[in-house]
Amino acid sequence: MREGERPNRGSGSAHPTPRQLPANVRDFVNRTDELDQLNAVLASEGDEPLVVSVYVIAGTAGAGKTSLALRWAHQVRDRFPDGQLYVNLRGYDPGQPVTAREALHRFLTSLGVGAQSVPQDLDAAAALYRSLLADRRVLVVLDNAATVGQVRPLLPGSASSLVVVTSRSRLSGLAVRDGARRITLGTLPEREAIALLRAVTAGYRPEDDEQQLAELAQLCARLPLALRIAAERAASHPHMRLDDLTADLRDESALWDALSTGDDEEAEAVRTVFAWSYRALPDQAARLFRLLGLHPGPEFGLEAAAALTGATTSRARQLLDSLVGAHLLEQTAPDRYQFHDLLRAYSIDQAQHEEPPEERRAALRRVLEWYLVTADAAQSWISPAEDRLDLAPPPDGVRPLSFADYDAAVDWAEREHTNLLQAVRTAAAAGDDRLAWQLCAVLFHAQFPSAAGADWLGVGRIGLEAAGRSGDRAAEGLLFTDLGMAYARVNRLAESLACHRSALEIWVELGDRLNEAHSLNLIGLHHLHRRSLGAAAHCFDQAIAVFEEEGSAQWAATALSNLATAYYRAGGLPQAAAAIERALAAHRALNDKRGEGNILHILSCLQREQGDIAGSLTSAQTAVDIALGLRNLRLEAYWLLTLGDAQQAAGRPGDALSSYQRSATLQQRLGDRNKQALAWHRTGEAYRRLDRHTEAADFHRQAAATHRDLGDAWHEALSLDGLGTALLDEDPDAARRYWTKALSLLVDYDDPRAAATRTSLEHRLAEAS
Repeated sequence: MREGERPNRGSGSAHPTPRQLPANVRDFVNRTDELDQLNAVLASEGDEPLVVSVYVIAGTAGAGKTSLALRWAHQVRDRFPDGQLYVNLRGYDPGQPVTAREALHRFLTSLGVGAQSVPQDLDAAAALYRSLLADRRVLVVLDNAATVGQVRPLLPGSASSLVVVTSRSRLSGLAVRDGARRITLGTLPEREAIALLRAVTAGYRPEDDEQQLAELAQLCARLPLALRIAAERAASHPHMRLDDLTADLRDESALWDALSTGDDEEAEAVRTVFAWSYRALPDQAARLFRLLGLHPGPEFGLEAAAALTGATTSRARQLLDSLVGAHLLEQTAPDRYQFHDLLRAYSIDQAQHEEPPEERRAALRRVLEWYLVTADAAQSWISPAEDRLDLAPPPDGVRPLSFADYDAAVDWAEREHTNLLQAVRTAAAAGDDRLAWQLCAVLFHAQFPSAAGADWLGVGRIGLEAAGRSGDRAAEGLLFTDLGMAYARVNRLAESLACHRSALEIWVELGDRLNEAHSLNLIGLHHLHRRSLGAAAHCFDQAIAVFEEEGSAQWAATALSNLATAYYRAGGLPQAAAAIERALAAHRALNDKRGEGNILHILSCLQREQGDIAGSLTSAQTAVDIALGLRNLRLEAYWLLTLGDAQQAAGRPGDALSSYQRSATLQQRLGDRNKQALAWHRTGEAYRRLDRHTEAADFHRQAAATHRDLGDAWHEALSLDGLGTALLDEDPDAARRYWTKALSLLVDYDDPRAAATRTSLEHRLAEAS
């Protein structure tokens, strides 16, 4: 049962399945009283819904909370036929903890939701999670939580599932509001501590004297984490007397006593054992342990570890195996590793005290350069049309990855997403402004397709500020451009436009005509979204001219597609047709699948309006197929609307309804309220065609309210028009009120399509009077 466990699809419903637990579940820790408390609730409830559905296991660092929770999860797995879910929330890690939204992403993919289909909005993701668990009996283990805020969105909505939370805090809010029951772990009783030492060393050394084992246990503060490491050290020295090993540990303890403040006896005992085990490592393994503390995140791959040391991957693997064998590191998957949070803190401390500053700086630069150059390689597959930065050759000892295909690049980008974000922060904190802004800029175009837009925004400003400090105006221009696109993705349009205008000023100042054209194209897209169609077309015309001057055929084709959209939305069908024909030929000549899909979706709209329904269906379906091949959920969701429109025109409202409903679901998961409302409006139209007017009115009403919230008067008017039409037979007065409101919203639009829409409304109002 690992984080992100894959579901079992054999029964036709997605169930998370228990697999091999993290290694520390195999610790021999009885904890009989605590296990009895956990078992009592199941024994009393039988197969009925659980009265107590949340347990909090609280205790000091290294007290064995995870071991207890996971051991019990193994024991009772048969009582939870729909599976078990586990996540390490890293609440006390020196780096960034796992947020509730990140944990929900892992759980939802475990429950069968595609990674690209997970909602970006926390509330929407939590609602989907609760709905998927509503009729299931699942055990959820939330390990190492620091706050109630990390936990509460991960609680199922029904009492049929059970949640076990481990924490160093009492998390009293869960008890007060959610009815959680708390189990507090202290240190192990002496007898159990000795049993743990014997279990780990059995078969590796002669049976040791119980009194000596008791002394060793006392030096370890009878904490399972410290006991396990000490026992591993004893097992690896079978011919060394235990009292000699204990004397070594006592010497280390004296050193810590001299250095510590003495305010946390148990923590000092744990650090003593860490030091004892660390100092027994071979020099190169000890150096790797120290340098791993410099890694941006607590979880990493073999190649990143090799970059830190400058070693080959084969040598790095050997050293990592040594650390895993000493229980100073955990292997989570082939060539993937992670720290316990206490060990990571100790590793950072050792790097600060034992590694010379110049060595620390060199190691950090190597691993950040490795992420930068590898992300650049991923960008060449994920966003091939985007310009790549002119990067310096990586330092000696850095061997960046390359990717065989698009899927391999996307898989890596998804796996390393958190580390890449943290790499930007780490570079900025280290004062390396060049690396900070370059990492930020490359990451924007190397994100996996379903990455939450808000994630990159969290580091986008960091990159922009680093570019400003570096005095690199071109870098500032690039980061303003990226920020403008990122803000647009989360519907923060005013901030998006401000960024694009700042970028445009920089490009004009630098005389960079190509990037000036990019900014004009992006400002045109802002006007297109706001339905300022004349201003949009003017920007696109300017951008096309510059792109053609600069010999940028792909971007000229992209801007031409945008111009075709502006013509079509304004009702200029002959102009749109000419632009579509040119753009489609250009994208196909360039083998630009994304561009081809975009222009096909526009072509489908034109064909439908011109009466070529078969052609419209073919174009829309081809566009959706391209989106599926690119694993791009945003494009699929948007182009499904066009497919639904063609299906309606073909007299297939049932098929159209399926397309619209899938689009609405995907848009909700992506957190795009504007396009979700477009899908609701279309769903209302499909229900009207099916003579289900009450349902149609509900969807039009919902769409109108959302567009009103977003300040989109054009689409609010269209939804009010649909709402009036749905209510006409049942409530003519209400229909007239909605049509009148729609007409007032259209006053400021002067394009031919808007004029035609106003005329249609005026005629219907006159007929209904």
